[in-house]
Amino acid sequence: MQRIVVLAGGIGGARFLRGLQQAAPDADITVIGNTGDDIHLFGLKVCPDLDTVMYTLGGGIHPEQGWGRADETFTVKEELAAYGVGPEWFGLGDRDFATHIVRTQMIAAGYPLSAVTEALCRRWEPGVRLLPMTDDRVETHVLIDTEDGGQKAVHFQEYWVRLRASVAARAVVPVGAEQAKPAPGVLDALAAADVILFPPSNPVVSIGTILAVPGIREGIAEAGVPVVGLSPIVGGAPVRGMADRMLAAIGVETTAEAVARHYGSGLLDGWLVDTVDSAAVDAVEAAGIRCRAVPLMMADTDAAAAMAAAALDLAGEVRA
Repeated sequence: MQRIVVLAGGIGGARFLRGLQQAAPDADITVIGNTGDDIHLFGLKVCPDLDTVMYTLGGGIHPEQGWGRADETFTVKEELAAYGVGPEWFGLGDRDFATHIVRTQMIAAGYPLSAVTEALCRRWEPGVRLLPMTDDRVETHVLIDTEDGGQKAVHFQEYWVRLRASVAARAVVPVGAEQAKPAPGVLDALAAADVILFPPSNPVVSIGTILAVPGIREGIAEAGVPVVGLSPIVGGAPVRGMADRMLAAIGVETTAEAVARHYGSGLLDGWLVDTVDSAAVDAVEAAGIRCRAVPLMMADTDAAAAMAAAALDLAGEVRA
């Protein structure tokens, strides 16, 4: 049985994983999920990326949005607003609240996030082993300019959801990452992997935050297996989200080639770019990374499965 480890953010990672399950139905898949997007709201611990993976693979996701629960209602949100309790810019649905209540209660009872995630997944049966990158508190913050000429750091969720990335990001800081440790099972999964995949998730605030946890980057390098990534940049623009804003904050161009070079040949063995970026293949290979151009638009699960199959094929080439 092929053992595949995937580093995943939210929507893009979750949809890629759905395709991977179709492309490799007999594989043993472990997902290391980003927790840098986690935020505490209304006294509850919210883990957007972990939940998006869990709901998507478990059949409970809102299909059009790609986040949140299907058939959701917002009575609690409306009642909180009536009391003047914020923030109003982050909309948790009633079904979603239940997940965060259970998680927060378990953490208050002394269970680490990894154990809580395992318990939540017993309901959803996502078909993968879902591990948080760490049990420690890590939160991605974004440095922005203020109207008075100064600067301030805001939580990534505020930057993306409330501000809609409408202001330039000057820096991205995974607060707490340097002191964090990989969650139980993370390093063991990497050591036992046959292939490691980076889906088309945000390379800065999703994959980048996971790699910022000490030991994970080293664990990938020491695994000695093919590491293949898929570009989240197609034709010089993000497929979705604001990867361009985040890349600019760390001085990386918004191109498929630049993101490959950002990860580097010391981490990546293979890189898939979209067919519209086929001109970048030679440059990526010149940087020491095997590269192929294939369609990378996840229009549906079949398209995601074709992408996953291409990634596994490239991993096979690298291994050979």
